[in-house]
Amino acid sequence: MNTTSKRIRSEKPKKTLVDRVYHEIQNRILYNIWGTGYQALEKELSEELGVSRTPVREALIRLQRDGLVKVVPRHGMRVLPISATDIQQIYQILTSLESLAVELAASRKLSAKEFKSLDSALKEMKTAQDASDLKAWAQADENFHYHLVELSGNRILTEVVDNFWGRSQRARLTMLSIRNNPVNSTQEHAKIVDAIRCCDGLRARELVEAHRKRGASDLSELMEKHLNILQLS
Repeated sequence: MNTTSKRIRSEKPKKTLVDRVYHEIQNRILYNIWGTGYQALEKELSEELGVSRTPVREALIRLQRDGLVKVVPRHGMRVLPISATDIQQIYQILTSLESLAVELAASRKLSAKEFKSLDSALKEMKTAQDASDLKAWAQADENFHYHLVELSGNRILTEVVDNFWGRSQRARLTMLSIRNNPVNSTQEHAKIVDAIRCCDGLRARELVEAHRKRGASDLSELMEKHLNILQLS
């Protein structure tokens, strides 16, 4: 099965074989390559990933702790569904963490070079929006948020946000085909960047909080209207 890791940092070398297997299975679930209810034996996974069963087993235990799979004795693993409640709780955490990140970024008085990644993502979002290319827009949006948190200068904060962002992506990407053109979201991103440029941490925090709350509300509403798309149980 062919897969493409979407996130820029997922391409970085992993420290251990278990890490590599964990991230490979995680990406397939988060990007809906393996949808809700998908089942596979440890033996099948090890053959597909070209590794022994031991790192697969250890990776599945981690993924079960993440709430992405259920490890079934003698039956390998089964991909779990995601609910509107899950999304609300994830976004509550993301809102708090990203708000802190933009305050830190605004306090650092970033250089033009440091803003380049955000400006590039904004440009890509606008281009994708004008072309009604939601997949390209989602990729640019993902890159924007990653770089936004990265510019906080806090490595641990970036790692924590990345974990929860990945979980929210699973629902966001599934709902792409039925959501409206994200005009408001693109405009909100630009305002956040402007606030950071002005070193206005309080304004940047307020904008992120409003942006995240609206996004969570919109996504939950879509999920409730289209439960069959996510195959929720």
